Amino acid sequence: MFAQKPEPVRRFVEDAGLPFNILIDESRDVLRAYGVWHRIGIDAWNIARPALFLIDRGGAIRYRFVGRHQREFPPHETILRELDRLSS
Repeated sequence: MFAQKPEPVRRFVEDAGLPFNILIDESRDVLRAYGVWHRIGIDAWNIARPALFLIDRGGAIRYRFVGRHQREFPPHETILRELDRLSS
């Protein structure tokens, strides 16, 4: 099973100066719980579909995007708009 390792992600977050946490789900438990994991895809196995969840401080999901394939992502404008709504 391929797993994303914590150290490269931590370095990326630090280098990019991101003001939020990034989940590192080595066990794939969260991927399964959020319904984005699939065992076999066209170009890979045991992977997650591209997904973005914006969760408020109370733990409520305020925005959700789950791609149908590996190259599908929400537009940056949509993400920024949703972040702005979440912070206001």
